[in-house]
Amino acid sequence: MACLVASPKLPLEPKPCPFVTRTSYKKKCKSIAPVARLFGPAIFEASKLKVLFLGVDEKKHPGKLPRTYTLTHSDITSKLTLAISQTINNSQLQGWYNRLQRDEVVAEWKQVKGKMSLHVHCHISGGHFLLDLCARLRFFIFCKELPVVLKAFVHGDGNLLNNYPELQEALVWVYFHSNIPEFNRVECWGPLKEAVERSSGDGGTNQESLISNWKLPETCQELCSCCFPPMSLIPWSQKLPQENENHGTQESFQQQI
Repeated sequence: MACLVASPKLPLEPKPCPFVTRTSYKKKCKSIAPVARLFGPAIFEASKLKVLFLGVDEKKHPGKLPRTYTLTHSDITSKLTLAISQTINNSQLQGWYNRLQRDEVVAEWKQVKGKMSLHVHCHISGGHFLLDLCARLRFFIFCKELPVVLKAFVHGDGNLLNNYPELQEALVWVYFHSNIPEFNRVECWGPLKEAVERSSGDGGTNQESLISNWKLPETCQELCSCCFPPMSLIPWSQKLPQENENHGTQESFQQQI
């Protein structure tokens, strides 16, 4: 009977392991990167921000000329695009990818009874079932990234804030729109200069503590000169999130226009 004998001669060059190659290592690193960005600190990089000024004048106070922000993010280039205009930049929100992701953030300056405030809107869920499935994660991500969003506003519209430094004291109101009651809410993040410095874990944790010191501003019921603009520039549901009795799906402004 023949017997099998292992050859004592070793190969001059070891063969590469078929399961650990340079390509597979790179793929593994790429798969880890999004997780690290998700749970790591949110950092604003000015070099990745593109700013578009569309029909606005940096010398005009937002209490006299409408001013809105439309911020979108590209997962391919990791760059932010900020449009500063008198109304929401709808062309920035078109396309199936943007409608699927719904990761845009829109905001507007408002003067209510003589006091300026910045109103920021985020779409958490509603519109299609994929958003509903990951509503909790989306809420966490928006809260985590909002300081970066606000820094993008401040950096992109820096000349306005330099001309009117009192706007740094304006309160920031964040509207989370969702068809799930738990995430359908409004939070006050305090003065703008403090909101941009919030840590990623501060937002979206305790609604009562966030709004206890401030009252949501309400415009005058009749025409006046102390409120501007008289109506919201963002065509979302005019009801505040906490006022929705049935907590139904918020109509997105993309669907209303």
